[in-house]
Amino acid sequence: LGDLLRKNGVAVEPVGNSLLATLGEGPLLLFDTHLDTVPPAAGWTREPWDVQSIDGRVYGLGANDAKASVAAMTAAFLAFREADLPFTLALALVECEETRGTGTEAVLAELARRGTPPAAAGIGEPTGLDLAVAQKGLMVLELVARGDACHAANAAALGAKNAARLLAYDLVALERADFGAPHPRLGPITVEPTQLRAGTARNVVPGEAVAVLDVRTTPALSRREIVERIGRVVAGEVRVLSDRLVPRETAEGAPLVVAARRARPEARLCGSATLSDMVFMEGIPAVKCGPGRSERSHTPDEYVLESEILEGARFYTRLVRAYAELREREEAA
Repeated sequence: LGDLLRKNGVAVEPVGNSLLATLGEGPLLLFDTHLDTVPPAAGWTREPWDVQSIDGRVYGLGANDAKASVAAMTAAFLAFREADLPFTLALALVECEETRGTGTEAVLAELARRGTPPAAAGIGEPTGLDLAVAQKGLMVLELVARGDACHAANAAALGAKNAARLLAYDLVALERADFGAPHPRLGPITVEPTQLRAGTARNVVPGEAVAVLDVRTTPALSRREIVERIGRVVAGEVRVLSDRLVPRETAEGAPLVVAARRARPEARLCGSATLSDMVFMEGIPAVKCGPGRSERSHTPDEYVLESEILEGARFYTRLVRAYAELREREEAA
């Protein structure tokens, strides 16, 4: 990709294992999508790393998530390599989105170091080219129940509290947690127990039992309020393991959203329950939109349609033009 951009006369530089290219001057519009993939799931019937285009479908690991956005954003970016834009257009092709998001964090830090933080950002992810203007956040919590460790044969006589049973009561009680009205685009805050551990041996009553809770958050409540509301309905201790991935929401009237709707009038405005590097766009109006379908991501024989990639490239090109028109009108006014 670096060679492709350089051959087209574009300045590009590595930021860690990510690539950052820019065109023009002025306020910066960032196109950001990721190069990394998850490991191949079980069930592939073809070589995951061998790209094949068959009957209009492009097969390969990450074809849908998010190589289609990489291809479409790169094509759109190159379309403006000789254009006179009223802003800087930047393309970030990043590492580690599927793990900890360190690629986009490093790119944003580099842009801040240059004194050109993004004024707006388009995040390339498979949305069917619908416009995700909101995204849920993620908290990872531990719910800890404590009991009395003892020999299982003596538990009843001793009146020992079984931590596994106490945890089970708390897991049922989680369903009573009140997080208020659902968010208009993102729906309700959700809590799902995903991992359980208890016990050291089959004949020992566990003195501690732990559940990992996957909590998908919305802007409706702060992280502290969510923890407090869970704490009201459970007897065990609630620990915060991670709360760095906060929800994001972009106003419908933001210039980037207005430009995106002009570029694709048929697109839905929606919220996204899945995470992306949009989470790092603090204070930056952002829209998540890209070719492909989310339900194909991380599946065996992952594919994207050639027609979807081409339509994605056309959309991103129209988005840049529409955003440029808005900027020029603002400057003229």
